Amino acid sequence: MASERTTQAKGIGKYAEVNGINLYYETHGSGRPLILLHGGLMSGETFGPVLPLLAERHQVIAVDLQGHGRTADIDRPIDVRLMAGDIAALIDHLGLTTPDVVGYSLGGGVALHTAARYPTKVRRLVMVSANLRPDAIYPEMRLQQGQVNAAAAEFMKDTPMYQLYQRVAPRPEDFPRLLDKIGASMSKDFDYTEEVRGLKMPTLVVAADADMAPPGHYVEVFKLLDGGLRDGGWMGEGRPKGGHALAILPGLTHYNIGNSPLLAAATLAFLE
Repeated sequence: MASERTTQAKGIGKYAEVNGINLYYETHGSGRPLILLHGGLMSGETFGPVLPLLAERHQVIAVDLQGHGRTADIDRPIDVRLMAGDIAALIDHLGLTTPDVVGYSLGGGVALHTAARYPTKVRRLVMVSANLRPDAIYPEMRLQQGQVNAAAAEFMKDTPMYQLYQRVAPRPEDFPRLLDKIGASMSKDFDYTEEVRGLKMPTLVVAADADMAPPGHYVEVFKLLDGGLRDGGWMGEGRPKGGHALAILPGLTHYNIGNSPLLAAATLAFLE
């Protein structure tokens, strides 16, 4: 069990010292625990209407990941594998028994690695807009990702991401540093094929129909989970044996899927 230092922050949420980081999280609702992980340059509160919809039936633990929201940065890279260790330690810290884990974009990568590395800690996994490889992302988006660094901070001052950071971050002056770290993270090559193929728990793959990668990429992820390879059958006998599922949500993009009620509906249907 990680050492504990739990305090109130601005009247809401708590901090937990786990895995070498002082991690901020908020708990909403009651029921089966669900850990909710946000995207890059965001925080738990950017899920908007999704969070209260999930909290109607679940105890939602919305975490601010390393360097995001109310969680201060520490001296290590922004790396989904390292942050998965934070989430596993938080699960132990809170005494949770196999919570569900739902992650979007950057949080989807963290959720994937939490489930892959700590399979006994996760009951069901929902990966939203999370990519297997950088080459799946549209080339123009890869070009934009390559321009994310501290020098971009001045140009982002009118964005909701900058304004959120300035409002809640323990050290608002660290925003350029976060951009440098996010940019460095996105510049690295990766391939999470084997992590997906080895998942032990039922997994829902979710994407927008106009996401950062084409819909076919998320079908590829589903195929690694034995999905989309045969007719499902009258009684569902041809569906993936692990209980996996795929949802391509209509009328959405990478940038609004995280706060769409359609995401909440698909997630709730899968978890329940």
